[in-house]
Amino acid sequence: MQRGFQALFSQGNVLKAAVLRHVRLGNPAMRPLMFACRESTSAARIEEHGFESTTISDVLKSKGEGADGSWLWCTTDDSVYDAVKSMTHHNVGALVVVKPGEQKSIAGIITERDYLRKIIVQGRSSKSTKVGDIMTEENKLITVAPQTKVLKAMQLMTDNRIRHIPVIDDSGMVGMVSIGDVVRAVVTEHRVELDRLNAYIQGGY
Repeated sequence: MQRGFQALFSQGNVLKAAVLRHVRLGNPAMRPLMFACRESTSAARIEEHGFESTTISDVLKSKGEGADGSWLWCTTDDSVYDAVKSMTHHNVGALVVVKPGEQKSIAGIITERDYLRKIIVQGRSSKSTKVGDIMTEENKLITVAPQTKVLKAMQLMTDNRIRHIPVIDDSGMVGMVSIGDVVRAVVTEHRVELDRLNAYIQGGY
């Protein structure tokens, strides 16, 4: 999986370098001076806009407030069985864990990986084990802010081998994104950027 993301980063950088090289290093003798000047200005605009402008806030907005997985939670006192049942019902791989009666105060996160490693492999009962006993605690969580760039979030997830990351601002928990959400956002951004650059090359700018 990590090699795939590295290839995606590499392709984006190669694309940007190739197009900017095309813009800047084309033979000016073959074009009128006025077009060379226009081209230089547009190249600067392309570079200023950047290829990595999408933020985690954009990802959450694209999921929508009612989207499954954007804000699903359980409490530390819930059984692991009920938590896994909720994950299955909503087709997600993780739940945010909060303290009873404190929905905005994150206590940790429970994932399918926690269930497999700490319940199935160890032969424990999911019905008698509380979520708080197997969750990844809040002080060990890796989180992002709404303004975090998507590529930064992807890098954090791949470096730390995690598939879900909570989104927290000054007021507390605001959502959660998965590696799937992040990859879709990156692919969409590169596709839009490619279309924009093609339009520029063909004279659309």
